[in-house]
Amino acid sequence: MKKKILKEKEQKPMFAYPGEDPLKDTASVMKFYKLPSAFPKAVLEEAKNIDKAFAKESINTKGRLDLRGHFVFTCDPTTARDFDDALSIEVDRKGNRELGVHIADVSHYVRPGSAIDREAFRRSTSVYFCDRVVPMLPESLCNGVCSLKPDEDRYAFSVFMKFDSAGNMIARRFAKSVIRSKYRFTYEQVMAIIATVKRGNGAAKSLSNKLPKKELVKIRQIADLAQQLRARRVAAGALDIEIPEAEVMLDSFGELESIITRPYDQSHQMIEECMVAANEAVATELRTNGVKILSRFHDAPDEEKLDLLRAELRSLGVKVGNITSKKVFAQFLLKIKSSPLYPTLAMMVLRSMKRAVYDSIATGHFGLAKKYYAHFTSPIRRYPDLILHRLLLNHISGAKVKTSPRLLEKWAEHSTKAEQTATDAERALVEIKKYRLLQNQLSSRTVQEYEGVIVKCAPYGCFVEIADIAVSGLVHVSALSNRFVQFNEYDQSLSSSGGGKRRIGDKMRVKVLNVDMKQRKIDFMPIFERRRKGR
Repeated sequence: MKKKILKEKEQKPMFAYPGEDPLKDTASVMKFYKLPSAFPKAVLEEAKNIDKAFAKESINTKGRLDLRGHFVFTCDPTTARDFDDALSIEVDRKGNRELGVHIADVSHYVRPGSAIDREAFRRSTSVYFCDRVVPMLPESLCNGVCSLKPDEDRYAFSVFMKFDSAGNMIARRFAKSVIRSKYRFTYEQVMAIIATVKRGNGAAKSLSNKLPKKELVKIRQIADLAQQLRARRVAAGALDIEIPEAEVMLDSFGELESIITRPYDQSHQMIEECMVAANEAVATELRTNGVKILSRFHDAPDEEKLDLLRAELRSLGVKVGNITSKKVFAQFLLKIKSSPLYPTLAMMVLRSMKRAVYDSIATGHFGLAKKYYAHFTSPIRRYPDLILHRLLLNHISGAKVKTSPRLLEKWAEHSTKAEQTATDAERALVEIKKYRLLQNQLSSRTVQEYEGVIVKCAPYGCFVEIADIAVSGLVHVSALSNRFVQFNEYDQSLSSSGGGKRRIGDKMRVKVLNVDMKQRKIDFMPIFERRRKGR
């Protein structure tokens, strides 16, 4: 299975030429990557029956923890439509903190072998395009009965983890539950609470005034615990790479209108750390008790990739130690955060990494520095999470149900392939929209200038990446100088007499020269400062 996955991940994702109409781009990408569109009738009929039963029946607390009296909340992006995770916290007399991570109980509705289950396995993951979502489950489930909406009773699967003052997990327990989310926060709102009421922070002040003090304290307790867990992960060798999330906004014609960069702040880190902790707790519980599971496996980078990374970093004058050591690698990432070249360096590091996959045998997550790790926290949009919910229920209920290794391997291989296809499709659509933006500039003769950074040098030119729109293109050697340009393999640079030296990490102002949608190529023209008179 691993050999197949490695071959697939090394292939460069491609997309078909989308044609002239930008409104058809998504359909073109979906067709090229063979993504499903409408759900089969049998699936929609099952979902309709579940929705009807949910509307008629009252919540049944038998065999479940009733947490509706506890302070539970969700935190998601402003544009989120489904909410599959919620948080709570309690502090005991000894000062130990019990973090509750409550996940939508999709397994209560989606039973093994049902039409919905078969279709969920086929899709394996939701696909998030910039203009629509191709969901794993029908909308009435993912945005309705399973979604942890505020002020509505919902079934959940809860993970409770107790941490001491040093951030050590000293106990864990699991239970089916009933929750009632009290608030649906956005990241911005939670960040305002974390930042506390500061002078001039109107958002924090207005929100804090509306919430009871006890609830504000609980949110800050979770945020503080998350930062403690994050620090412990990094100290253990986790790779701390902070790349801001870019959200592509389209206009009514399907054209790229703007790219909004979302900061990776403490609100995002709070959710991430809580989910990572829950995923690890479930994986550890099952693995250490002899239960075969679908692990989220992330292998260490190949030696060849690390050698190439060392060479690239040396060409920039960046000192590196023995980055084959996980802890040295983590320390290196912390060190370069203060560098003005950090975005470029971070992308270099990411390119040297392997993709995480699902595996029925191997364990360990190199990037997170975890011995046991699996996906549990997003069953609305990932089929492996739904599998883990079922395995955990069997375990805590004492049911003696064994899953065959062949079936686990089938799930792992299929889920990995589906995830990689979804990722490639999402990137392909974003890339098409960016190419259209630059093509429109050429067509309308409104070419803009961009501040870029050289990310690679070759004998035929240098590749420049524009951070504002996350696009890279080639500046040909003929555009760098009208004299002979020499490629220096030792320090990966380009130089010419009278033209200076160009190397990785150098800034370069460019404008688009040519866009080839079919070949997926962009050519840039460098913008040189005009020499002042008298020079």
